[in-house]
Amino acid sequence: MAVKVFHELSSLNEAVEKVIKKANPQPRGLELVRLEDALFRVLARDLYASVDYPPFDRSEVDGYAVKSDKVMHATEVNPVILRVLGELKTGERGEDFSCEEGAIKVSTGAVIPRDCDAVVMEEYTEALDDVVKVYRPVAPGENISTTGSDVSAGDFMLPRGTLLRHEHIALLAGFGLLEVPVYVKPKIAVYSTGNEVVEPGKPLEQGKVYDVNGLLVSSFLREWGADATYRGILPDDYKVIRSVIEEDLEHYDAVFTSGGTSAGEMDLVYRVFEDVGEVIVHGLKSRPGKPTLIATTDKGKLLFGLPGFPLSCYMILVRVVKPIITRLTGLRYVETRIDVRIPVKIRKGVGKTWLIPSILVESSHGYTAYPVSLSSGSVYAITYSDGFIELDENTDYFEAGTLVPFYPFSEKAPLRRLTIIGSNDPLLEHILVRSGLIYTSRILNTGSVGGWIATSRGEADIAPTHLLDPESGTYNVPFLEKYGLTREATIIRGYDRLVGIIVARGNPKKIKGFEDFLRSDVRIVNRPRGSGIRALVDINLKSIAEKHGIQWSSVPRLVKGYTYEVKTHTAVAIAIKHGKADAGVAVGYVADIHDLDFIPVTWEEFDFLVLRNKLKKGEVKKFIEALRNLDLTAMRDFKLHKYYRVPGNAGYPRSEAF
Repeated sequence: MAVKVFHELSSLNEAVEKVIKKANPQPRGLELVRLEDALFRVLARDLYASVDYPPFDRSEVDGYAVKSDKVMHATEVNPVILRVLGELKTGERGEDFSCEEGAIKVSTGAVIPRDCDAVVMEEYTEALDDVVKVYRPVAPGENISTTGSDVSAGDFMLPRGTLLRHEHIALLAGFGLLEVPVYVKPKIAVYSTGNEVVEPGKPLEQGKVYDVNGLLVSSFLREWGADATYRGILPDDYKVIRSVIEEDLEHYDAVFTSGGTSAGEMDLVYRVFEDVGEVIVHGLKSRPGKPTLIATTDKGKLLFGLPGFPLSCYMILVRVVKPIITRLTGLRYVETRIDVRIPVKIRKGVGKTWLIPSILVESSHGYTAYPVSLSSGSVYAITYSDGFIELDENTDYFEAGTLVPFYPFSEKAPLRRLTIIGSNDPLLEHILVRSGLIYTSRILNTGSVGGWIATSRGEADIAPTHLLDPESGTYNVPFLEKYGLTREATIIRGYDRLVGIIVARGNPKKIKGFEDFLRSDVRIVNRPRGSGIRALVDINLKSIAEKHGIQWSSVPRLVKGYTYEVKTHTAVAIAIKHGKADAGVAVGYVADIHDLDFIPVTWEEFDFLVLRNKLKKGEVKKFIEALRNLDLTAMRDFKLHKYYRVPGNAGYPRSEAF
């Protein structure tokens, strides 16, 4: 029998692209499962919060709910004495309680009556019959978790394609979900091949090796959302291998084998795959991993033949199989590649990509990957290495310090490659979801000022900002000089958003503008200091105060609710919807989705501060590209188009920044 040579070799990326184009792997449908059965299932739809969490203002401590202004002068020497008007325990309703004439004793987790704005910890009080002595003051909001402060109704929770873990189950339980939509798991059969392979637990004769790949492959596939079953070892027998695979193709969505894929006479798997299906990939331009085989059948079933050496098999699972199989399971594929430096020079031949197991070390210059000198047959390297570096097939020499791609074996390696610190915005969240960056981003809503500070420390990749300079009337750009970032950073133009005053449906208090905030019958909800919305509120209130000859220091006392702060736009809307405030400033979108009235104030410029040395970072470039291609008409289902507009220079540096 003639020895058959490899088909045309494919690069690693070409192999993945060929399979996706030819076989178009897709989930086999979706099903509803009970929450307790959803662990390690793949979410089939985007999930949004249906209720606020917490669903009511609640106490964070055992103590006494009070009006903060009634205890503002309390000291250990001169305590304030309040009458105890009742007690609220966890789980009890609180609408019949009031702090107007005294204090309410509350347990941790208890409802806070509507007119109470703080809780004094029990440790700072002394109970005497029907009164309580308070020995220290409390600030408005102290020891209270406000309604929706964690998550507000309508907030984005989890994207489809999420592999549900225990923390996700807890989150969904907190919002009362009984069932969740998940993708049907693809059924996959897994085999090892070869007369030299022995099942673990059996005696090991000379020339034999224990089967590693069978359990490695099946475990790997289960981890990525498949119903994979290890079905044992197949001998080097064409008829046996073909019979088993043909039978399995009637019951499984895919079949995996390892070993028997190279071009020697004894390697039979490729012959079986050719006879029962159509070979898409036979041979990779990589070292190790060359003997990799992928085929498909006329019914769309997939066949994978992986290298027999365990380390080689594992690296091909990570580099080639994972982006294919996650399309079958519905799991959102996130390429976990990061750029690392190599500490030594490496010479290699041209024509093959080298995959080298490595240990990752963090330094002041980023991550460095130290190559591990272990063979592709190594078992120890699977757990000893953090992952592997990939050396391009067209380059034969790499200097020490060269940046190269690194693929981690485990998600414990750094995955959140895009750090966004700054202002909160609903459209920004949609951009991250639609671009796929939500899966690799960490988002910290610190307010615009917090983003500028984080950028000056080199901590933020992107800082959303909408700070208005009161002197020039210009957004964002003047702050480059104020923060000493003129040379180090640039402002990437974002979009405009319509902000205004949100009020209850029908505007029962007949509020028309900021001047109404000073009315005695109006209570507002504010945003934290450092946020762009807070700056906008303060600028308008200062102007009104000057107009009426009012000292600015008196405004927080005159404006009811001025110290009532929430962190997000949706939280502003929720506070108004639940009657905690009459008015607040936010983007108009949240008024729309919460059925509230909206009084437009201004179109503000929402931009993105980026350090110049991070402009070439892959995720930053992807985000900027998403801004340049931003199409609000595609988001009409989310009502965003009414409250946002995209300028022609979106995604480009503002000319004033240079």
